[in-house]
Amino acid sequence: MSPKKALGQHFLFDPGILSRIAELAEIAPGETVLEIGPGPGGLTRELLARSDRVIAIEKDRDLLPDLRERFPTLLLAAGDALELDWHQLTGPGPVRIVGNIPYNITSPLLEKALTPPRPKSVVFLVQKEVAERVAAPPGGADYGALSVGVQAVAAVERKFTVPAGAFRPPPKVDSAVLRLRPLAEPLLPDSAVADFRRFTVGLFGFRRKQLLRGLRELTTAPPEQAGAWIAAAGLEETQRPQELAPRDFVRLFRTVYPPIA
Repeated sequence: MSPKKALGQHFLFDPGILSRIAELAEIAPGETVLEIGPGPGGLTRELLARSDRVIAIEKDRDLLPDLRERFPTLLLAAGDALELDWHQLTGPGPVRIVGNIPYNITSPLLEKALTPPRPKSVVFLVQKEVAERVAAPPGGADYGALSVGVQAVAAVERKFTVPAGAFRPPPKVDSAVLRLRPLAEPLLPDSAVADFRRFTVGLFGFRRKQLLRGLRELTTAPPEQAGAWIAAAGLEETQRPQELAPRDFVRLFRTVYPPIA
């Protein structure tokens, strides 16, 4: 079956890399594995060798007959991973999420994977540039709202790079494997995650401006109010958004929106 450009398909066939990805999921007995986009089933085979219960979501209906024939124990859900209810598919109990996901929908898939109740871990093969952004520490050009949003709820590990030549057809860029382990105690309550995401995205819209100016423009607050919020959060008015660690963002968010946070 040929990969479909319209679906952003780039199939990974290297058995060594597929095995390494499956190992990173750290699947324990009794845990459910949810695979996003099994494609031709290379990673599926590795996951089934490690788990008795693998559920796979596949949008390309042309791939379904072959997957069903080759993997009779695989629980296959036909549809768009962004539209299906993952929690309903997996049911209660510990879940591991794994996938070689399309580049063009990486951010919404990351957001969905970290929607409560969160899994034990998420292992995604993504565009190298996105992996660097998710794992970036404060201060660099790669650090942004995506970094803060993910790191506020999960520990992030950028594990290894996968060259474009390992895929068919090869993409135009290299890829990298990310492993996310949701924090036992996220930096903010689940009920505030969506509002926090909007806050960080908004503030990073002023990443070149000092914090006082950016916060004033984001909230339309007068200078003295914005300055009071910054001081209450233990920050400096002259700092810029990319200099703030996730915990700094959370403290600032709580001072600006205490009823939400």
